[in-house]
Amino acid sequence: MEMFFIDNLAPIMFFNLVVFLLLGFPVAFTLAAIGILYGLIAIQFGLMQPALFQALPNRVFGIIANDTLLAVPFFTLMGLILERSGMAEDLLETVGQLFGPIRGGLAIAVVVVGAMLAATTGVVSASVISMGLISLPIMLRYGYDRRLATGVIAASGTLSQIVPPSLVLIILADQLGRSIGDMYRGAMVPGLVLALSYISYVGIMCLIKPSSAPALPKEARIYDRPDGTRGLKSLGVLTVISSAVAYFGSEYYFRTHDAVPVDERVVIVLLVWGVTSWIIALANRALRLGWLSPIAERVTFVMIPPLFLIFLVLGTIFIGVATPTEGGAMGAVGALIMAVSRGKFTWKLLRQAMDTTTKLSCFVVFILVGSTVFTLSFRGINGDLWVEHLLIGMPGGEWGFIIFVSILIFVLAFFLDFFELAFIIVPLVGPVADKLGIDLIWFGVLLAVNMQTSFMHPPFGFALFFLRSVAPREDYTDKITGKTVAGVTTGQIYWGSVPFIFIQLAMVVAVMVFPGMVMHYKADVQTVDPSTIEFGVGNVYGTDSYGDPASSFGGGSDPASMFGGGGDPADAFGAPPADAPAAPAAAAPADDPAAAFR
Repeated sequence: MEMFFIDNLAPIMFFNLVVFLLLGFPVAFTLAAIGILYGLIAIQFGLMQPALFQALPNRVFGIIANDTLLAVPFFTLMGLILERSGMAEDLLETVGQLFGPIRGGLAIAVVVVGAMLAATTGVVSASVISMGLISLPIMLRYGYDRRLATGVIAASGTLSQIVPPSLVLIILADQLGRSIGDMYRGAMVPGLVLALSYISYVGIMCLIKPSSAPALPKEARIYDRPDGTRGLKSLGVLTVISSAVAYFGSEYYFRTHDAVPVDERVVIVLLVWGVTSWIIALANRALRLGWLSPIAERVTFVMIPPLFLIFLVLGTIFIGVATPTEGGAMGAVGALIMAVSRGKFTWKLLRQAMDTTTKLSCFVVFILVGSTVFTLSFRGINGDLWVEHLLIGMPGGEWGFIIFVSILIFVLAFFLDFFELAFIIVPLVGPVADKLGIDLIWFGVLLAVNMQTSFMHPPFGFALFFLRSVAPREDYTDKITGKTVAGVTTGQIYWGSVPFIFIQLAMVVAVMVFPGMVMHYKADVQTVDPSTIEFGVGNVYGTDSYGDPASSFGGGSDPASMFGGGGDPADAFGAPPADAPAAPAAAAPADDPAAAFR
């Protein structure tokens, strides 16, 4: 029995960890306690040296000194300030008025605002609660199907998990030892495709069951002109003019900079487009020109500032002006400026945001410390080798490993949130993925899309809990129409999430089959062919007293003689012989599924 315990100490340790987590013990303290307990057991049986625990202080100080993790409090503070400054309310009202007159318009508005909030706040709870408080009553008022309404709100809120600047991507980049900027670039396309998939689902529902998502009635359109027109023509003209200026104006930047990456091109074009629209709208209002309709002016003044903030954060990272940590700091300052400019800034707001930021940051650090203690003991008893042998020996090679890990993450997401998955599972499977030759940025984005389902899983999905806390449980009388509106049941919230879980799983499959959605992050990286490298040695020592440069090399007419003779100075640097094999072939295209494994 003792030999069985010793031989299987690693799996027993991992099993005990899962049991204590499922029993509801705090994650940070469970990790640390299991790590210390089994570390002492391993020392008692001679499986681990006591000196290994002496590395713990340095590891803890390394966590505190990690500059990468500074992005967590910065982005959290930015999101909380924006959430409390009323930006979500203005966005939902404006985009709802823009898309409301078409079937499913309010649901489409929720997805669009959810994506914008994800790119500015990065906090799921803030997005779901804001949209649940503002959009859900309006959708119920005008007869939206409750399952569709609750599902689209919960799913749009979870976009904060995959759309940069997501906290999940920061943690995954840190755990996988990769650049946050590359992780952001890799996650951008899957996040946008996921948002478009939600919109497509709403459109399909409108075709199949038109009564599930009716259009906004005329009496609810508050920005229509007195003659009944919506004024979209002036919005279209403004968009065309701004787009033309952005296209031709950015060409100068592209001509003066060589090899501009695609993401940098997009950022520059959007920046010029936003600035142009803002200037035209300001001139129209200041000079009372009457060029823009009420809806066009409202859209410009409400939607452009968040786009500026997105540029301040993501744009500066993509064009290389700032690191992710510096981008988070600028985003926090930009959020404060927006709150002040909107007249919503108060010391109480700042204190509440800083209190919540401090709690979340301490939560992350404590889990990291506990995870470090657990990992130290787990690796001390060769638990990492057990996991490696278990996963590498799976049938199917890389694809077998990817499919197994994806299923494991999906199942564990029923019981664990993304922090627990990122700090417990990722450190175990990340090294195995690296040894299998899997690109870790692609692997991280795949895990992030999969972890997104943890917020949507009935019965433990946090997004569903957040929505349940603000959705009306009982029948109530609507203040606008005076009609009685039925409440929303928990079952309707749960069933409403199911179609969007399938959409998220379809995105997991899409990232697997089309790795180019992520691998574009390194498409612009310039590589060097080793066969083209040349070494040249010139007259670096000047002439001797007799005016003979060659004598400086010990005689002879060939400077290469200083390297021991021969005609090629490169020989001294280990240059390949003439019969050396050719340089490796270029990497596979990004749209090849095998590209993620090379």
